[in-house]
Amino acid sequence: MADELRPSVQERDIGQEMRTSFLDYAMSVIVARALPDARDGLKPVHRRILYAMHDLGMHADKAYKKSARIVGEVIGKYHPHGDSAVYEAMVRMAQDFSYRYMLVDGHGNFGSVDGDSAAAMRYTEARMSKISMELLRDINKDTIDYGDNYDGSERQPLVLPARFPNLLVNGASGIAVGMATNIPPHNLNETINGVLALSKNPDITVEELMDEHIFGPDFPTGAQILGRSGIRKAYETGRGSITVRANTEIIEHDNGKSTILVSELPYQVNKARLVEKIAELVRDKRIEGITDLRDESDRNGMRVVIEIRRDANPNVILNNLYKHTALQTSFGINILALVDEKPQILNLKQVLKHYLDHQQIVIRRRTEFELRKAEARAHILEGLRIALDNLDEIIRLIRGSQTTDIAREALMTNFELSDKQAQAILDMRLQRLTGLERDKIEEEYQELVKLIAELKAILADDEKVLEIIREELIEIKERFGDERRTEIVIGGTDFIEDEALIPEENVVITLTHQGYVKRLPSSTYRSQGRGGRGIQGMGTNEDDFVEHLISTSTHDTILFFSNKGKVYRAKGYEVPEFSRTAKGIPIINMLEIEKGEWINALIPVKDFVDDWYLIFTTKQGISKRTTLSQFANIRRGGLIALNLREDDELISVRMTDGNKHIMIGTKNGYLIRFPEEQIRPMGRTAAGVKGISLRGEDDSVVSMDIIDEGVDILNVTEKGFGKRTPESEYRITNRGGKGILTSKITDKTGQMVAVKPVSGDEDIMIITVSGVLIRMPVASISVTGRNTQGVILIRIQENEAVATVARIDKEQEEEIEGVSEELLDVPVQSEADNSEDSEEV
Repeated sequence: MADELRPSVQERDIGQEMRTSFLDYAMSVIVARALPDARDGLKPVHRRILYAMHDLGMHADKAYKKSARIVGEVIGKYHPHGDSAVYEAMVRMAQDFSYRYMLVDGHGNFGSVDGDSAAAMRYTEARMSKISMELLRDINKDTIDYGDNYDGSERQPLVLPARFPNLLVNGASGIAVGMATNIPPHNLNETINGVLALSKNPDITVEELMDEHIFGPDFPTGAQILGRSGIRKAYETGRGSITVRANTEIIEHDNGKSTILVSELPYQVNKARLVEKIAELVRDKRIEGITDLRDESDRNGMRVVIEIRRDANPNVILNNLYKHTALQTSFGINILALVDEKPQILNLKQVLKHYLDHQQIVIRRRTEFELRKAEARAHILEGLRIALDNLDEIIRLIRGSQTTDIAREALMTNFELSDKQAQAILDMRLQRLTGLERDKIEEEYQELVKLIAELKAILADDEKVLEIIREELIEIKERFGDERRTEIVIGGTDFIEDEALIPEENVVITLTHQGYVKRLPSSTYRSQGRGGRGIQGMGTNEDDFVEHLISTSTHDTILFFSNKGKVYRAKGYEVPEFSRTAKGIPIINMLEIEKGEWINALIPVKDFVDDWYLIFTTKQGISKRTTLSQFANIRRGGLIALNLREDDELISVRMTDGNKHIMIGTKNGYLIRFPEEQIRPMGRTAAGVKGISLRGEDDSVVSMDIIDEGVDILNVTEKGFGKRTPESEYRITNRGGKGILTSKITDKTGQMVAVKPVSGDEDIMIITVSGVLIRMPVASISVTGRNTQGVILIRIQENEAVATVARIDKEQEEEIEGVSEELLDVPVQSEADNSEDSEEV
């Protein structure tokens, strides 16, 4: 006896028990809590709330009832969870900024877009909205299945009839175990149009659906969706990401100031937190130019006002706000729903197909219900017709019967009536015996005969079922459809390009011999007279000097060509900006250059087009011409620009339109000029052909450039001597020659450093090996013949030399003012100050 009372102990493997228990828990969360059903688009809590309100008679045409009453009904009968979870779900269904088409008509404080929580359930009231009535329409006509509640004491619907595609219309979000769903809301008109199109053409593609019917999500808060690529991916695969941007407007005022007005926010963005974030960015000076920030939203709509300082660019500030605040957000789409109680990722067509299949079942079950009801009524009417045709005999039979049961049995026996027909005759009131009532019975019976025939025809024809679905969907669309709120910006990008955040301005980019790069505004360097000592352009190490300098724009693409013939790319704004005396950052921190590789050519490019070319020239005089478009897509690690021969390196790269003359200058003072057509276009990795034949082993190419008619050829030597010579003195020869003399090289002048074509309207920048820069107008440099050494352009100290020369076009920058003597700390020298050294040789 004692053994029988002792509790039994079952041995279980703890690992198996954990797996089984966790799987049961996970499936419970997935099926019974977190994911919506693909048919009605509702999670269990939302379905139970609507069914409880329907069961309580809280319809759209009835009075509001306390929310606490609804919550109590739901948790008491259907939902075995906390009241706060039920109330929060109901609150969201009543918020016009959460649901595209609200399913609950709330009365009271149900929260705000600023993140304010709803009032307690004892204070608020609610009822079903008009459109939510369509989710439960025909629920009493055996259209859906019911199941037991949590304790088996009540019956609850497993799915609602859902007379409109709620899964897409209102969307859904939920986090289950190991999976999550995030379905955006859509426009009712577009979604129903999609269902109608699918019902007429089962072979319609996702692309056709989104191009002609469902264009994209339609958020209750409006705003904009940038581009359609994310939408297309989500609709085709069930997963994707879209960029949502606030609706803004820039207003220019007469006083020169500007105002940014924000009228619509991205979906699920908290307005109060957004305003706080903007204020924080202004306080921390991460965004400058905002002078005032106000939230003027009221019952008429949203209105956030951002006042902009007069000298600030409102477009740049707005783009920075998009970058750093929730004025622009990403919405990750994950169309995950339950299909036959199993979670599935669905594309757009599958979502509509599951809904359409559900509606066919609903219509069939409703038709079968109405058919059974009509046949039952027709059966009764057939008995009444028999009774009316044999009225006298039936009356005698009933009067002669001792009991009702005897009378019923007699009617069934004598007139071949069913039990229900006999009972209906016994229950018939005497007033039905009048002639008028007899006509009504006959009329009703004939109508029922027609109805039964119609219902049977519907059940026998799938197309008639689809036609009913179409008619009822069109009716719902006409009653509840509205215009799209969210604008889809066709051609917009899915992200903000960085140049949109940067003001477009002219800049100077410098690169030192040891590989330090930096960016400076062009106005940093100011014009001086020829022969000046210059100002300190950048700080360098003892053995470093500025080797490359280009004038470009922050929005241009910079192509960096290395001595090994590789090319890298970066935007102008990606080059870090430093002060005038700073040396910058190592180029290896910006580009993935290899050990023993350095950059020796920089080319700014606005657009990569097919009819423009890049001309390459190496130290050994090899030249190549390649179309610019071949360099449009460059990997982060760089690409091969040309294959170099042994002991050779790339010296210069220039961009042409295909009809230019090329000039190549050498260290020993020789120059060759030939049409670029003499170099046939080659592939990106080709080695090239001979451009100039060098004179001696100590000779090498120092520069290559484009020469036009009417320009002068500027020569600058390492000892600071320079001159201009008209291009007409340089005859056109064939590619590969030794060239002609362009400057007399002596110990006094030093070897040639640069040979550049100039028009006389630009400035040049001369940089020494110690980092000293001087900027001067080209017009101030004397024009002399080819066989001369020129005049002193910059005074060179002992153990110093000119490193490089850069040409700066005045058209690309703002007006540059002169530099005062106090700023230079030395007198500004003029041409007369150098008369002793200016004599031509």
